Parts: sequence; structure tokens; C-alpha cells
Amino acid sequence: MGSCRRRPLWRGMARKLNGMNLGGALDDELALFESIIEIDLSNNHIGGNIPSNLPLTLRSFSLAGNQFNGSIPDTLSSLTLLSYLSLNNNHLNGGIPDAFQQMTSLTHLDLSGNNLSGQLPPSLGNLSSLSSLHLRNNKLIGVLDVLQDLPLQDLNVENNLFSGPIPAKLLSIPNFRKDGNPFNTTIIPPPPLALPPSPAMPPSSAQTPEKKGRGPPASETLKAESSRPLFTTNRAILIGLSVVAVVIILGVCVLMSTCFRRRQVKEDAERQGEGACRGHIDKPSNKSSLQQNSRGKVQKESIVKLQDEFQLDNRKMETSPKLQDDQGLDLTRMSAWSRKNTDHEKDMNFMHLHPPPPPPPCLPVDKVIVNPVVPAEVYTRSSSTKILKSSSSISVFTIATLQQFTDSFSEENFVGEGTLGSVYKAVLPDGQLLAVKKMNNMATRQQTDEEFVDLVSTISRIRHANIVELVGYCNEHGQRLLVYEYYEMGTLHDALHFDEKIHKKLSWDARIRLALGAARALQYLHEVCQPPIVHRNFKSSNILLDEKLAACVSDCGLATLQSSGSASRLSGRLLSAYGYGAPEFELGTYTCKSDVYSFGVVMLELLTGRKSYDRSRSRGEQSLVRWAIPRLHDIDSLSGMVDPSLNGAYPVKSLSRFADIISRCVQWEPEFRPAMSEVVQDLLHMI
Repeated sequence: MGSCRRRPLWRGMARKLNGMNLGGALDDELALFESIIEIDLSNNHIGGNIPSNLPLTLRSFSLAGNQFNGSIPDTLSSLTLLSYLSLNNNHLNGGIPDAFQQMTSLTHLDLSGNNLSGQLPPSLGNLSSLSSLHLRNNKLIGVLDVLQDLPLQDLNVENNLFSGPIPAKLLSIPNFRKDGNPFNTTIIPPPPLALPPSPAMPPSSAQTPEKKGRGPPASETLKAESSRPLFTTNRAILIGLSVVAVVIILGVCVLMSTCFRRRQVKEDAERQGEGACRGHIDKPSNKSSLQQNSRGKVQKESIVKLQDEFQLDNRKMETSPKLQDDQGLDLTRMSAWSRKNTDHEKDMNFMHLHPPPPPPPCLPVDKVIVNPVVPAEVYTRSSSTKILKSSSSISVFTIATLQQFTDSFSEENFVGEGTLGSVYKAVLPDGQLLAVKKMNNMATRQQTDEEFVDLVSTISRIRHANIVELVGYCNEHGQRLLVYEYYEMGTLHDALHFDEKIHKKLSWDARIRLALGAARALQYLHEVCQPPIVHRNFKSSNILLDEKLAACVSDCGLATLQSSGSASRLSGRLLSAYGYGAPEFELGTYTCKSDVYSFGVVMLELLTGRKSYDRSRSRGEQSLVRWAIPRLHDIDSLSGMVDPSLNGAYPVKSLSRFADIISRCVQWEPEFRPAMSEVVQDLLHMI
């Protein structure tokens, strides 16, 4: 590259050559320039490999938006002064090198939009100053544990293959984007807390304070910590056994006292004669009986008092939500056993004592998994509304609330009509905009309330950056409504065919990004969701645009409403009539490969700017697929198909690749169509 050879201009300076359409490759002579602190060569057409020898004085280094390939060099570890590194939107592959041990000054790292694979290197945990990390749109795998102690304020790992549970510390990052990964979101419950020590119980060896100047060894501390749940269970058993021991001792005392008095009476009877013995026995016997009853009453009261205190302690443990959650099934079983044991002791015959049966074994606490249920956020709830059994924060609306937000579903707030119902704009009191889909009877009359709530639960778990998010639902007075995010930019169908202002913004690169976003949404539904979700109604009017013209697919997860009875026949006829239906749809079958066919039709719309089916055109050009397929492999015919509004502003090579993807997607036989993951990779290579 010629401009890199003018050494005087680079010495001790920060050089920025971004956006100058430079070509060629970046050679290794950069290391010869002294005191360079910043290099910015972003948004050019530079290819080849990243140089392995870079100036050690670099503090900012950006090669974003180029065509670099190969792997990231390990020699980055020598750039100890680097605070900004951006290598995003290239064609880099391989793994992220474990080369960040000494880069403690790095605050921004962006490796997005490449083909990087493998796990995150351990040395990323040494980036003690890192506040922004972008890794989206790669093939990275593994877990995110190495990032949990970094001072991150901005973390983007969207559209990778990260798995496992998300560390709790990462969830507190202000700007954390994670959609498009097969994370395991199971919440692992915290370890159970030990109960507070009872005043009647002596402190255990684990709680006995050490002598001053002698702390307990680390191994003993860990052992004491790990044995807390067992100590709690043992203490409850000891309390129960103590109560039983008190009962046994008191019973023995009563027996000994009775035997002693009978012996005295027998000796007196022998000395005074039989008659005197009878009179002596009768009177003292009554007195002795009264004393015995009195003692028995006092003893029983004492025993019952101890038992009541024990029961009260158990009731306190049972009524405390925190203890109940922390102890899980062990505490419940312990309380049930204590109540059963107390009842048994109340009915015990003191003249015939038997040792109590041993308490039932408690389940080990570490095997008890508690699945907490996060309550749904509710605006106004009526008694007839069935609550969603889901851990997601889905709002439950009432008809009255939605009428207020949509001005009684007025014409001014009407957005559009689909096969499943009408869509209205809702304005919340805080100014937030929502889209309310009012389901028609044809789509919902064959579903019970429970089936509808299960459907909402399924949709609520669909979370992806390129899929419209479900905000809430309403199931009241026979009305069923779904509440989604609202997109003011409208649909891709309107942008291509009606809204000229937005149409002018759809450059060739913008169209590729739109196709890529929609492809990622389908890839998530087909290959990440388990079981796979078939969209069944994929078309340009179901692709919404955000303020950055990114694609967000709507109506995901509603295939069950279109797959039964007349609704299925109607949606099938409409999808075929508008040119999106795959050939196998006429035979009553619809799979993920049918969605791929519909996606190919949408790509044809992006390529040509034409509608999928246009009755205003001549008969041979009404069906976009039939008209376009014979022209996709001829470069001259292909160039004549391109949307005239692009004015030829597109690379011919990129156009040919785009047409090749379309040709494979609209194959007649489903088995010859590619998987959406293949389509995503092909589109990524075009950016």
C-alpha cells in the first residue's frame, strides 16, 4: 500500500485513512515506523492478513470494514499500551488468540462480523480496564465465565453459539445484548441458609470461637461451610430426641415413686394387721392417687409446654418465606415429622413407654432444585383472566385497558389486516407505543383458554434480535389479543412498494443486511429453538423495520393458529396467491424448507423491487418467481432485473452471489433447498 511507505508522515503521529477506498494488502513495514500511537484504516478494501509486526507504541488500532482474512496474530500481546482495538466486519477466522495477558490498558475491543470460532481465551479475564466488548455475528462457543469479573458497561455477544448458564454478574451490565445464542437459562438456586442457633442448644464445634491470634484453617472453614445444611437437620433431630428423653425420664420418675410408696404401704400393712391395712391402704391410696394425678398433670403440662415451644419454632420456620425457599423439601419434611412426633407424644401411655421410631431420612439439600416463578407484570387483571404460567415478564392486559390505549380500536390507530386478525397502534400513558393484534374468531375458536395460554408461553420464550418481541396478551370475555413491540418504520413490503422515502434509503448493502437479519431470524427458529419452530407465514409484510432499517420478523410461533381447519386452508390459499407459498403447500405439507422457499421470494423482492405477485403486470410477469427463475443465471438478464432505484450502484460479483442464493432457496424440491444456517453464512461473506 503506497501511503504506508511515507515514513515521515507516520513518525510520532496518529494516522487516519478511513473511508478512502484504499486497496491492496497491509504489509509488515508498519513496525518500522516509530512512535505511532494511532492507526485507523477502517472502511477500505484492504485484504490479506493482519501484519504480525506492529508498532509497540500503538494506543488505537482500527481495521474495521475491510477484507482481512486469516487469523488474528498472537503478536498482539506485545501491544501493552493499546486501549482501542477494532477488527470488526472482516473475514477473520480461527480462534481468538490467548494474547491479552499484558493488555491491561485496553478499554474497547470489537471483533464482530467475522468467522471467529472456538472458546473465549482465558487471558480475556486480564483486561482489567475493558468497558466495551463486541463479539456479535461470529461462531464462538463455550461459556461466558471468563468475562464475569471485567468492568464491562457494553457487552454484545449476539448471534454466536455460546451456551451454558449466563453468569449473574453479566446480567447487571447496563448494555448487555445476548440474543441469538443457545444459552441455558435455567436458574440455579442459591445454597440453603443455616437456621439461627437455638438458645437451648450449645454451640457446635464449627461455631466455637478460636483463641485470639489463632484462626481456623481454611480447610476447616470450608468443611464447616459445606456442612451447614447437615447441621441444621441434626439439630432438629437432637431437639426431637431431647423432648423424647425428657418424657422417658419423667415416666421413669413416676414409676420409681409409685413403686417406693407401694413398698411402704406393704410394710405398714404387715405390721398393723389386715384390717388396719385395708383402712390404711384405702385412704392413703386416694391421697397417693391424687398426688400421682397432680404430678402427672404437672408433668404433662411441662411436656406439652416443651412440645408447644418446639411446634411454635417449626411454625415460625414454615411461615417464613425465606426459610421455606432456602431449606426446600428438607424443612417441609422436618416440620411434618415434628408435628407427627408431637401428636404421638400427647397420646402416649406413661405406664407403657416404648422408644420412639427414628425420624424419616431427609433428602440431601444439594439435590433439591427449586424453579422460582417470576410473576407476570400486570396492568389490570380480572378474575376471568387466566394467568400465564411462565417465568418471562409478560404483561397481562384487560380489554378495558387496551381499549383505552387504542382509543377503542379506532380507525386512526388501525395499522393493518392479516390472516389472523387486525393490528392497532396502542399508546401507553408514558408515551410508549405498542402493536395490538386482535385475533379473529377463525384463528382462535378451536383453541381452549389453556391452549391459548400455552401458545403465549411458547411465544414469550422466543427471544432474538431479529424477531419482534411479545410484550403481553389479553384473554378476557372471549377476546384474545397479543401485544407486541411497535415499529414506526413499517414493513419491508411497504418500504419496497409504497413508501418512496424509505425506498430511497434501501441501498444494495442495506438490502443485503435486511436479508441477513431475516435469515438469522429463521435460522434461530429452525435450528436453535427446540423443538424447531416453522413460521408458515413468512413474507415481506411480516418483516418490520426499526429506525436503523434492521429486519425484525413478526408472527413467529403462530403456526398452530394457521394449521387447523378453515384457517389452514385460507392461509394456504392466501400465501400461494401472493406468491410466497412453496409448491408442497398445495399438497398440505409445510416444513422448515417451505420457509426457505418463502425467504427466497422475499430476496427476489429485495433484488427486483417488484411484488411477489402483481396483477397489474402482463400475465407472464405476474408471478415473480416464475418470471425471475429463468433469468437468474444469465448476467445480462440478471442486471436487467435489478431494482431501477439502485441506479446500478451494486458490485456485479455481489449481485451474482445474491442471485445464486435465491436460485437455491426457490428449488421445486424441498430437499434441494439449503438450511438457513448456510444462507446466513453465504450472506455474511457478501458484507
